[in-house]
Amino acid sequence: MPAKHWRSFLCHRRRLYRKPYMIQTFADLDELSSAAADRFCELAEAKIKKQGIFRVTLSGGSTPKRLYQMLAERTLPWDKVEFYWGDERNVATDDDQSNYRMVREALLDRLPSEQVHAFPVPVSPADPVGTAAAYERTLRRTFPDLQYPAWDLALLGMGDDAHTASLFPGTSAINQTDRWFVDNSVPQLGTTRYTLTAPAINSARVRIFLVSGEKKRNALAKVLSDNEYDPNQYPSQLIESPEFYVTADATAGS
Repeated sequence: MPAKHWRSFLCHRRRLYRKPYMIQTFADLDELSSAAADRFCELAEAKIKKQGIFRVTLSGGSTPKRLYQMLAERTLPWDKVEFYWGDERNVATDDDQSNYRMVREALLDRLPSEQVHAFPVPVSPADPVGTAAAYERTLRRTFPDLQYPAWDLALLGMGDDAHTASLFPGTSAINQTDRWFVDNSVPQLGTTRYTLTAPAINSARVRIFLVSGEKKRNALAKVLSDNEYDPNQYPSQLIESPEFYVTADATAGS
């Protein structure tokens, strides 16, 4: 099939452990990012028109960077958009590993500064527990008197180990249901991460995975398998009724 036809395009619905999902496959990361930018703007415009504000929690990692760069070229009432982070690394906000820094350089710095309403994780590397608690307080002030935060959109990535946000296989945050945002020890990486919990992600009205690259192929196949359900091993399975935006090289049939 010619690459230009992938965008159609290829959209179907199945059942994922009694949870419906939608998957769209694109020729490459640019096509995926353009479609995701269209979806972002569609959701933002509708919500702002209806209620005057659009709240989105962002993904880190390499795949969404191109989306953020494309969004910086779009026309939206950016002063009506609030940006939050679904996960963060235990580094200062100016560190080159910081998810906040990546988003700032790709998107926020390219918008009029007076229109930017961003709420990064206030990382204090020596105090992971305090960092997570401080960010949860920020979220609870944003969404008072709610069981979980009511995002309009949650953007998500998927690692080649099937993690999403910083919910890594075998880590304690996978089973956390009382908190919105936690510090999460990740022994396989020898570090601590910060992450929204699964219920706090699932409270989003729309949940979109951005998955790109051949290295993600096995993880994606496991997450979508009708025969395997093991969120402890494949944490992305915790996300309910998501939309998947996937490049062709990440699919088993490519």
